[in-house]
Amino acid sequence: MKVPILIPNIFNHPFTYNSDLNLKVGDYVAVPFGKSEVTGVVWDDFEKKTNKNFAIKKVLRKLDVPPIKKNTIKFLNWFSEYNMTPKGMALKLLLLSSGAIEKLPIEAYEPFKIDIKENEIKLSKEQKDSLKKMNVLNQKFRVHVLQGTTGSGKTMVYFEALKEIINKGFQGLILLPEIGLTGQFQNKFIEFFGFKPAVWHSGITKKNKEIIWSGIANDKIKVVIGARSSLFLPFKKLGLIIVDEEHDQSYKQDEGVTYNARDMAISRASFENIPINLITAVPSIETYDNIKKGKYSLSKLDQRYLNASLPKYEIINLNNSKLESQSWISKETIEKVKFHLEKKDQVLFFLNRRGFSPHVLCKKCFTSYSCPNCSINLVYHKNKQNLLCHYCGYKALLNRDCSKEGKCDFIFSGPGVERISEEVKKIFPTKETTIFSSDTMNKKSSADVLEKIIDNKIQILIGTQLISKGFHFPSLNCIVVVDIDLSSQGHDLRGAEKNLQLYHQLSGRAGRTGKPATVYFQTYNLDTKMIKDITNKDPDIFLDKELEIRRENNLPPFQRFIALIITGSNERELEKEAYKFKVFIESTVEGRVLGPVNAPIFRLKRKFRVRLLIRGRKSLKVQNSLSKVIEKFKFSAGMKLTVDVDPINFN
Repeated sequence: MKVPILIPNIFNHPFTYNSDLNLKVGDYVAVPFGKSEVTGVVWDDFEKKTNKNFAIKKVLRKLDVPPIKKNTIKFLNWFSEYNMTPKGMALKLLLLSSGAIEKLPIEAYEPFKIDIKENEIKLSKEQKDSLKKMNVLNQKFRVHVLQGTTGSGKTMVYFEALKEIINKGFQGLILLPEIGLTGQFQNKFIEFFGFKPAVWHSGITKKNKEIIWSGIANDKIKVVIGARSSLFLPFKKLGLIIVDEEHDQSYKQDEGVTYNARDMAISRASFENIPINLITAVPSIETYDNIKKGKYSLSKLDQRYLNASLPKYEIINLNNSKLESQSWISKETIEKVKFHLEKKDQVLFFLNRRGFSPHVLCKKCFTSYSCPNCSINLVYHKNKQNLLCHYCGYKALLNRDCSKEGKCDFIFSGPGVERISEEVKKIFPTKETTIFSSDTMNKKSSADVLEKIIDNKIQILIGTQLISKGFHFPSLNCIVVVDIDLSSQGHDLRGAEKNLQLYHQLSGRAGRTGKPATVYFQTYNLDTKMIKDITNKDPDIFLDKELEIRRENNLPPFQRFIALIITGSNERELEKEAYKFKVFIESTVEGRVLGPVNAPIFRLKRKFRVRLLIRGRKSLKVQNSLSKVIEKFKFSAGMKLTVDVDPINFN
């Protein structure tokens, strides 16, 4: 009997094999491929007619793994078509190191055994009403948005919704945007449910991944808390997906197979015919548009937990309060911070820049230190004593011979969190301080640091946007935004939306336990409209305006964008190739082709980058027409095309 077997590789079709085994669609098998033995899956359709002549090989054996559900196969086929990635690469996302884990002994799953405890948590009337709305039509696919002001107890509401699903014997998936959130979140989960969930992200050990993958496939593990990749686990009986912080840009996977995990989660729920809940304080524009159109249902939490007040906002005008040389914190700000520290409030200095300084210059020879592989500046990290490229990871020492004489004499232009930390320590030498960024909080010691912050043993935090993502610090009642003017620069299509979400999330870290809290914005900008917009208690006002601007200009979510990035080592040849490619696709593709233009980061990892942008209607016709024409174009040696459907960053 002939069977179609899809293997986890760059092929967009299954291969035909012979087998005398009793195989069904979704079964995992071992097959010969080239000189190797690989894991494949019996797919739902054969390769379309081909002129190739080859001997049909035989399936070696069937693996002892529950088959992939037909609905999951349909989802992977659709995923491949939508994101313009080969079916084999979509399958690879579901497998573990391109393989499948055969059944493990029952005791391997013991740590994740379910035993739901009764908890003391009582929901408020507002929370109960939201839960009731959320649970409507829970037997089939629907998208519900729970929008709640920061600190309003959104997590407790969706925990209750999840409890109902687990009690009915189904599995649940909670997606989080950052690995750093899983530790604190896992503790919150155990406190509520009384049992341990499986945690899934790139930092989990290979052995644990094998247990979790197998436990999910065999319905022995009921709840997964995970980053983007957990969406592709082989759930046997998935009953609910929850996307926390649905607006977060981190759900976009930009390397390898590109996709938006929030959008793909909605699609997986649709194919599985199960409910999905999107959780947010400020919805993404796409989600807000779908609420307005009535495609998504909505419930709102306007009251903070224990009726705590939202923080007040104050603007510190740097035109009146001049900064000292090599200083980034004004005297007025220092007085405000002293007032809060005297009240035993925790303080956060916020600046969304890692390292010490983003720009290093020699004042004798005027050399500016940029990455030899990428067209961006090297960032000086004083704690590590090196210059670092935040894109390719290139490192270099600061010790440089000057072309004028002797050693270079450096000027550090602009601050990063390390520089602010240095200044804060000089101003408040008796206070415990720590830097809260991806450089410092993705280490084994992070859990201890978090504990100290929660217990107010660390009085001053200096943090990047990582700190805005769902952490709960009971004593944090003062936030200083060191340089709001930095956030308002740039030409990002989504810049205004990102700022609204970031500063709502950030301010939501303060005043969570009922004490008065204030967010201070240092600025030179006399037009403070942007600050008023992003701090408005009702973000919908801003979102309505933003949606109107997008509609008028035919921008997402009213049109589909697909970015095509061509990379190559030879700048001149790349430019020629890009124009040739544009002419080739222009007449066939269902959309308008813009470009080619040099990418804002023109050189990355030693490759030059040119971009084209397709604008078209929101239908799969754009992807289908583009896929067909791309297949026929032969790129020159050394040229590579990357396709990004629904791009979020335009670097």
